[in-house]
Amino acid sequence: MLYNHNELKDKYKSTYQIRKALKNKEIFKIEKGIYSDTPNVHYLEVIMKKYSYGIFTSYSAYYYHNLTDVIPNKMYLATNRNATTINSDKIQQIRMKDDLYELGKNEIEYEGIKINIYDKERMLIDLARNKNQIGYDLYKEIISNYRKQVNSLDTQKIEEYLQHFVNVDKIFEIIQDEVF
Repeated sequence: MLYNHNELKDKYKSTYQIRKALKNKEIFKIEKGIYSDTPNVHYLEVIMKKYSYGIFTSYSAYYYHNLTDVIPNKMYLATNRNATTINSDKIQQIRMKDDLYELGKNEIEYEGIKINIYDKERMLIDLARNKNQIGYDLYKEIISNYRKQVNSLDTQKIEEYLQHFVNVDKIFEIIQDEVF
């Protein structure tokens, strides 16, 4: 189980007791401010502990939804536009408007870790919106995988989500032409 420093203070009552527990290997320091009762922790567990308000999006979401086998070089986390800045070379923070931030938020289990991620329907809209920013080969791979899963997509959700975006007609047309 992961702990932040405040949770450890509640458990061990003092910094001295925390240091003692670290020395006795009852707990392990994973990184600054993050501790565990086991020496090895999955990287997603650490990210979700540190940035519980973050939602996986963009290339990360496509990867975790098995829509691509291209491992992203960074973790893409969406946050509210007023959220604290994430200072990490491993994480690309994407700030969202309030009305888009929660739209399509979902929790899935990936390699035994529960992560916050946008659902496939929301990610399909984002794919259509950002079609020109994604490399052609990657775009075609993701679209191809969406076509294979077309029967599992909730079209009503897509239509509902579309109402929150500008250029609705263009996005809808891309989705219709490319996937359905």
